[in-house]
Amino acid sequence: MEQAPHTRPDGPAATAPADRRAIAATVAALQPRAKAELAELVAFKSVADPAQFPKSECEAAARWVADALRAEGFTDVALLDTPDGTESVYGFLPGPAGAPTVLLYAHYDVQPPLDEAAWISPPFELTERDGRWYGRGAADCKGGLIMHLTALRALGQHGGIPVNVKVIVEGSEEQGTGGLERYAEAHPELLTADAIVIGDTGNFRCGLPTVTAMLRGMVLLRVRVDTLEGNLHSGQFGGAAPDALAALIRILDSLRAEDGSTTVRGLAADETWDGLQYPDEDFRKDAKVLDGVELIGSGTVADRVWARPAVTVLGIDCPPVVGATPSVQASARAAVSLRVPPGVDASRAAELLTAHLQSAAPWGARVAVEQVGQGQPFRADTASPAYTAMGRALSEAYDGQEMAIAGAGGSIPLCNTLASLYPEAEILLIGLSEPEAQIHAVNESVSPQELERLSLAEALLLRSYADEAADTVAAPTR
Repeated sequence: MEQAPHTRPDGPAATAPADRRAIAATVAALQPRAKAELAELVAFKSVADPAQFPKSECEAAARWVADALRAEGFTDVALLDTPDGTESVYGFLPGPAGAPTVLLYAHYDVQPPLDEAAWISPPFELTERDGRWYGRGAADCKGGLIMHLTALRALGQHGGIPVNVKVIVEGSEEQGTGGLERYAEAHPELLTADAIVIGDTGNFRCGLPTVTAMLRGMVLLRVRVDTLEGNLHSGQFGGAAPDALAALIRILDSLRAEDGSTTVRGLAADETWDGLQYPDEDFRKDAKVLDGVELIGSGTVADRVWARPAVTVLGIDCPPVVGATPSVQASARAAVSLRVPPGVDASRAAELLTAHLQSAAPWGARVAVEQVGQGQPFRADTASPAYTAMGRALSEAYDGQEMAIAGAGGSIPLCNTLASLYPEAEILLIGLSEPEAQIHAVNESVSPQELERLSLAEALLLRSYADEAADTVAAPTR
């Protein structure tokens, strides 16, 4: 496996070994508490879609987060009513005078559990099995909040937290409805910070400390096809009556080339990724591709999942197999997601995808497209001082391993908003969603070892970042 080069520029000295060991011991001692709190948080069915779960589940999770911040001494704790009808949780923890400010991000909303019968243990009940903790949101991203809390608690027991800390915990990240982005744009003073740690990505491989340098953006559309005033008997009318479901299938199939590559008219799909590579055999194992089934697309796997657009049909509204009648369908609907790489404007990609869906309709079928979500892609500056501090912290937490730099095919819409609002802030992306975590799938889990190491790394980062800021202030001017 090729690892992206990472040099360690000059900077403040690493944490003294004895001090690092003391902080590491405290983080380890905090793990039972971390597990207990993660279990409480996982128990909330906080899917930010009232059509699937009661809104009260998200509201209860938000209150839990707010109470946890208050218990740690955070002031100005608030439940923010965001424009999409959900709540994000904010808190501020003052540090020493003149210290830099670090914003820590996570989200408490989760993906729906999908087929609950396919879970080995209940999705909203944290369950330990084979050395991992299973439950929806355990890694993505309730575990990210627990990581932040553990790091802060450890520092609190070793000289105090040396920076000002802001925490923002989003309530609708998984839905892509943009509530927190719009709230931040309307209140730009709220989340100002010198550095921002997004705790919602993950290591490239369990045990390999990794920062994420790039995120694809996202467009989410719903497409509806109508051909008839109502369903018709397939024996009496089939063969001449235009079938809306068949038309929808034709439209969706037009989004892929023969090799499976995404083909949205007007959208470039030939970019390449020059950093950390993702060997085919590793990807097949991580994705659990069945024997004999080919990977789709062209180029390297890293090109396909990090540097190029990717379309996915998320769902189709049509009659289920059980109970289906011999009918020609009058209408059908699908949810279509498009991942957008850096260098492509998500709004423009949405326009191109909409035009493609409408123009691909056969037989004059009527097509209506509704946009329900959007987020811009993001690229981090890995040469910034905060990344130097993060590289040192991760190396110390992972027994000397060098930090790897990878891309991520997923989206965190808030990242680009923060980068636009605070262009001077350094944005770092770490987290617990390594491949074994199976986020968004059944049997999601988190590695407790990763939680412990990344909590330690974040604690060391905050201390190193504070030292670096102090050295900068103390340095004589010329």
